[in-house]
Amino acid sequence: MEQLPAQMTVVAISKPGGPEVLQPETRPVPKPGPGEILIKVKAAGVNRPDVAQRSGSYPPPPGASDLPGLEVAGEVVALGEGAVRHKLGDTVMSLVAGGGYAQYCIAQDAQAMTVPSALSILEAGALPETLMTVWHNVFERGGLKEGETLLVHGGSSGIGTMAIQLAKAFGAKVLVTVGSQDKADACVKLGADRAINYKAEDFVAVVKEATGGKGANVILDMVGGEYIERNYDAAATDGRIVQIAFLGNPKATVNFVKLMVKRLTHTGSTLRPRSNADKAAMVAAIEAKVMPLLREGRIKPLMDSTFPLNDAAKAHARMETSQHIGKIVLEI
Repeated sequence: MEQLPAQMTVVAISKPGGPEVLQPETRPVPKPGPGEILIKVKAAGVNRPDVAQRSGSYPPPPGASDLPGLEVAGEVVALGEGAVRHKLGDTVMSLVAGGGYAQYCIAQDAQAMTVPSALSILEAGALPETLMTVWHNVFERGGLKEGETLLVHGGSSGIGTMAIQLAKAFGAKVLVTVGSQDKADACVKLGADRAINYKAEDFVAVVKEATGGKGANVILDMVGGEYIERNYDAAATDGRIVQIAFLGNPKATVNFVKLMVKRLTHTGSTLRPRSNADKAAMVAAIEAKVMPLLREGRIKPLMDSTFPLNDAAKAHARMETSQHIGKIVLEI
């Protein structure tokens, strides 16, 4: 093994604000504790929560790194006590509670997964946070089954493009909402049965039409606001609506009678504050159910763009235009 340096380059949030507050810094290389591994980062995914953290609205959980970055891929270069799933030199990808925008990053041994050969290292860096979010919310919370219909809002996002592929792989029908024709085309190419341009069409009407009047069995929503009540209209009887973010208003006026009449379930979750045991359980389920699809190359993240670590501000600016289709990744 190479000798680890004492210092590393990271990108930190100098103060809450716009993309320009992301500034390179030099920090000590962290040492892995019990059950942890140290990853020499080659790719770090950029996600909406990073943008929220940078703007000051999504603080890291207690004990987590103050650096942004929730998913990384790279080489295992140090092992903490009791870390037995991976060995030095392994190429892994992992969810992390923070710290991904750096040359080295601590991960939980139980949350790291071996990178399948069908994926490039950049694709691997774009996968863990997105894959775990989709797996937990669409399949574990939403209970999507073969033959059911999934409606995904924000179909061209990193989350949306992964949800399309996974839901299709497990035999569901997939409808998505998008804001442009090129986003619609990208989603249909990935396998979506119908892409609805919300600027030109009413998604409730299209979902009803596409399902013979029944509605969607599972709805994955990151918008909130006025979509909350419209989701109740678009949902099938016994439908499950899973809230994973609020790009719109987290407060809404809703007629809850629809919840009773249709026997709907409205649930939601965030990944970052979940316990390590919860996350390890999600990883185990993904390794059993999804890893074969990744190994066969049937599922891979749709890549939008790649930026050097020091250009993290440009990566955030790209995300905030909402013109991206798929994942934005930092190459380190």
